[in-house]
Amino acid sequence: MTVVDPDHIQAQHREARRAVWFTRINKADAWFSVLGLAWVTPMLKAAAGDNPRAQGKEIWRLLGVPLLSIAIFLMLWSALAPKVVTSLGAIPGPVAVWQEAKGLHADAVVKWEKEAVFTDRLDQRNQRLIDAGRGDEVKEIAYTGSPTYYGQIWTSIKTVFFGFLIASAIAIPLGIAAGLSPTANAALNPLIQIFKPVSPLAWLPIVTMVVSAVYATNDGFFSKSFLVSAITVTLCSLWPTLINTALGVASIDRDLISVSRVLKMGPYAKITKLVLPSALPLIFTGLRLSLGVGWMVLIAAEMLAQNPGLGKFVWDEFQNGSSQSLARIIVAVLTIGIIGFLLDRVMFAMQSFFTFSAQR
Repeated sequence: MTVVDPDHIQAQHREARRAVWFTRINKADAWFSVLGLAWVTPMLKAAAGDNPRAQGKEIWRLLGVPLLSIAIFLMLWSALAPKVVTSLGAIPGPVAVWQEAKGLHADAVVKWEKEAVFTDRLDQRNQRLIDAGRGDEVKEIAYTGSPTYYGQIWTSIKTVFFGFLIASAIAIPLGIAAGLSPTANAALNPLIQIFKPVSPLAWLPIVTMVVSAVYATNDGFFSKSFLVSAITVTLCSLWPTLINTALGVASIDRDLISVSRVLKMGPYAKITKLVLPSALPLIFTGLRLSLGVGWMVLIAAEMLAQNPGLGKFVWDEFQNGSSQSLARIIVAVLTIGIIGFLLDRVMFAMQSFFTFSAQR
């Protein structure tokens, strides 16, 4: 008769649970990396007992070193900023900038309250007219108060995504055509080489005049300022996607193209089943570059054309020349950088998702 050792069975169960736990950690690691949280993985592994010393070194590399570099940057900023004196006073340090950021938030809260009061009064007025049988006099009046800082951020984000989507809709089909056809590539290459280096500051006056001529009224679905900024983003950001798409398609294994001919695949099936899955990594690399370029272009366009958004906020503060202007500009600069980082993370997450889906 065989004697079952309870301790041995418990040890096996513990090892099985540990194996399941590590499997889950390894699956989650890909998404932690996408979200910029790669340091979570070694923390979880260390908690599970997987070589805590080695995992501690990994945590230090992924989390400790970046935090240390940020701390050194803040200390240098605090020490050197007061020594740089401008016409508006000394460069504000981190504490002053943080206080100004809180001030912008408080200002936004006040403006939201004013807008809520205006909306409430307008609703009451319209209801009184309806109760009095004068429904034909009911009006929807837009709130015309100054935009909040968050509102300007949202305006810039909407504009850059609109321009980026238009650029992608143009660049990806053209890139596929250029990658598949040497003739199309020869036709598009000189245009790419000529227009790719053009600055947004050169495009902006042309776009402004064209939009003003074609979009005569400003009461359509989009405002003129929105279209001007979005089209400028489109013209400057489509080239990285076009070039990378063409490169990705052209680098597809020729054997796959031969297989598509043998299977007598139509153009649509060939592109969706062979071309896009193979070229997807380079296409998304182009999309990430295009979105980054578009975000930089948008800020410059908003500053120059005085269109609503973060760029206009920076320019208005520069022109304002108050004692708070420098701190507010630095807040905007940090906001622009953080949003740019988050936009790249969004595109990286989409790349990971679509690449994983294409491989299944």
